[in-house]
Amino acid sequence: MTPTAATTATVRLTTAQALVRFLSRQYTERDGVRQRLITGTWGIFGHGNVAGLGQALLQYADDMPFHQGRNEQAMVHAAVGYARQSDRLSAHAVTTSIGPGATNLVTGAALATVNHLPVLLLPGDVFAARPADPVLQQLEVPYAGDVSVNDCLRPVSKYFDRITRPEQLIPAALQAMRVLADPVDTGAVTLALPQDVQAEAYDWPQEFFAERVWGVRRPAPDATELAAAVRALKQARRPLIVAGGGVHHSGAEQALAAFADATGIPVASTQAGKGSLPYDHPADVGGIGHTGTATANELARTADLVIGVGTRYTDFTTASATLFAGPGVRFLNLNIAAFDAHKLAALPLVADAREGLTALGEALGERYRAEPAHVTAYTDDKERWEHRVDACYAADDDLVRPTQAQVLGVLDELVSGDDILINAAGSLPGDLHKLWRTRSRDQYHVEYGYSCMGYEIPAALGVALAAPGRPVWALVGDGTYLMMPTELVTAVQENIPVKVVVLQNHGYASIGGLSASVGAEGFGTQYRYPVQGAAGYTGAPLPVDLAANAASLGMDVHRAKTVRELREALAATRGATRPTCVYVETETADTVSGPPPAQAWWDVPVAETSDADRSPSTAKAREEYERHVTARRRHL
Repeated sequence: MTPTAATTATVRLTTAQALVRFLSRQYTERDGVRQRLITGTWGIFGHGNVAGLGQALLQYADDMPFHQGRNEQAMVHAAVGYARQSDRLSAHAVTTSIGPGATNLVTGAALATVNHLPVLLLPGDVFAARPADPVLQQLEVPYAGDVSVNDCLRPVSKYFDRITRPEQLIPAALQAMRVLADPVDTGAVTLALPQDVQAEAYDWPQEFFAERVWGVRRPAPDATELAAAVRALKQARRPLIVAGGGVHHSGAEQALAAFADATGIPVASTQAGKGSLPYDHPADVGGIGHTGTATANELARTADLVIGVGTRYTDFTTASATLFAGPGVRFLNLNIAAFDAHKLAALPLVADAREGLTALGEALGERYRAEPAHVTAYTDDKERWEHRVDACYAADDDLVRPTQAQVLGVLDELVSGDDILINAAGSLPGDLHKLWRTRSRDQYHVEYGYSCMGYEIPAALGVALAAPGRPVWALVGDGTYLMMPTELVTAVQENIPVKVVVLQNHGYASIGGLSASVGAEGFGTQYRYPVQGAAGYTGAPLPVDLAANAASLGMDVHRAKTVRELREALAATRGATRPTCVYVETETADTVSGPPPAQAWWDVPVAETSDADRSPSTAKAREEYERHVTARRRHL
C-alpha cells in the first residue's frame, strides 16, 4: 500500500526542540475536563543543557512557560507543589545540566515518587558519541561505559530512560506521558538527555506533534470485592474510616462526606488526607496516629473495622503497628493501587476513591447506620478535643512572645478556606495535624510522605502558580529555612506573592525533643555555640538574623516580637501583593505548655545498652521503649 502524505510528512528539528514541541501538545482528561499535562518548565542551565533544551525553550517560549530556578532540588519541590495543587492532572518539567545539577534532583525525585506526584525530570547527560572521555563533571565508571551520575535517579523514578539516539525519544516520550498520567504509577519520570543528542537534528514524523489526550482512569470496584465489603460493614459495630491522600487525588471529598452523612461512621485523616472533611463536619475526628488527636486514636484502638480510603498506612498512621488494638479488628482498604489495598491482610476494594465510596454507599443503601450511642460518644469526645485546641491557641497576654501553637492560633483567626498552608518537616507537622482546623479540601498541604526539610518555600511557588490569587503560606522553622531559602529570589523575580512565616527556635526542635525522649539528650540539635567541656552545642544562641537574610533576598519582612505584633504582621502579610516574610522568635516548651503530647507511640529504637554514668537518661528511655514495643502487632 502506498503511504499517504500525512504518514510521511516530517519536520526537521533537534531532539530538544522536538521534545519541547511534543510536551506542549500533551493533555490529560478526567470527568470530561481537559487540561495541559506539562504546563511549564523549571531550569538551571549549564554545559549539559544550555545549547539543547535552553535553545529549544527559547525557540518555543510562547508554547512552554519557563521558570528560572536557583537550586535543582528546589525546582523539583516547586514542580511537586504545582502537581499536588493541580490534583495531579497537570505537572511541570525540570531541566538541569550534567553532573552536580543532575544529582541535585535525587532528593526531589524521591519526594515526588514517595508521594505519588508527577514531575518530569530532564537532566543533561554526558556525550552519547563519546568524542572526549571524560568530559567536565563526568563520573568515570571503570566497569560500565554506559553509566553516568544520572543512574542515581533510577531507584527514585517511576520511569527512566536515556536517549542516546534522536529516534529513541518517540517511544520514550510516550511512555513518560503514560506514567505521569497514571493515577497508580505516577511519580518522578526521568529522561536523561546526552548533550550532543539534544542538539542533533532529525526528521520527525508530524504525527509525533499531534495533540494527544491521556485519560486519567477512574476504575470502579469489582462486584465480588464490593459484596465482601458490604458484608464486612454490616457486621461492624465500631467502624472507623481512615482518609488518606487518595481522597484528595481522586476529588472524592463530596463522596466521602455523603458516605459519612449516610452511615454516621467517624472519619480520621492521615497527614496527606487531612481536609478530606472540613474540621466542623460532624463525622470529622481529626488526625490519626502519632501526631493525631485523642479522639481519633481512641476510636482506632477500639475499632472492629478500619476502612482505609486512599492511604498507605505509614508508621505514623499506625503508631508503628500499635494503634489498631481491637482483638478482632479487620481492615477494608479502598485504594486505586492493589499494592496498598492488600496491606494489613485487608479485604481489598481496588478502585478509584470516589467511585468506590459511591458504589459502597449505593450497595449499602439504608441498611447500615452507626449506633446512636457510638455517634454521641465520639461527638462529645471531639468537642472536648476542640476545647484543648482552644487552650493551646489562647494567649492571655498579647504582649508576650508567642508559642508555636499560638502562632497557629493567630493564623487560624485570619484565614479562610481560600488560604493554603504548606509545611513538611520539624515540629510543625505534628502541631498542625493535631490542632489545625482545615476549612477547605486543599487548605492543608503538609508533605509528610518524605517529610523533606526545605520543601516548603519552593513548593509554595508551585502552589501559587497553580492557584493564582489565593493566599499561600509557607510555614518553616529556622532549620528548614536554612536548608533552602534560595527560591525566595525566584518569588521576587516573578512577583509570586508567597507568604513565608519563619519560626525561630534556634535549632532542630523536633529532633531535639525526639533526641531527649530516646536518651540522646538533644545532642547536636541546637543552633548554639559550643561550651568547652560540654558535649554538643549548649552555649548562647547564634547571632543569625534570618529576617535580614530574607530581606537581602528581596522579600518584604515583618518582625513580630509579641502576640499582638504577630497578629498585625500576619494580617498585613495576608493582604500583601509582593513576596512577604513574617519572622517571629517563639517561646519554647521549657517555659510554657505546648500542644498536647503524642496520643500514640512511634517506634524509634533506643540504645539497648549504655554507660549509666555518661548517659543516665538512655537506660530509662530503653525501659519505656520496651514497654511500648510489646504492643506491636502484625495483622495477619
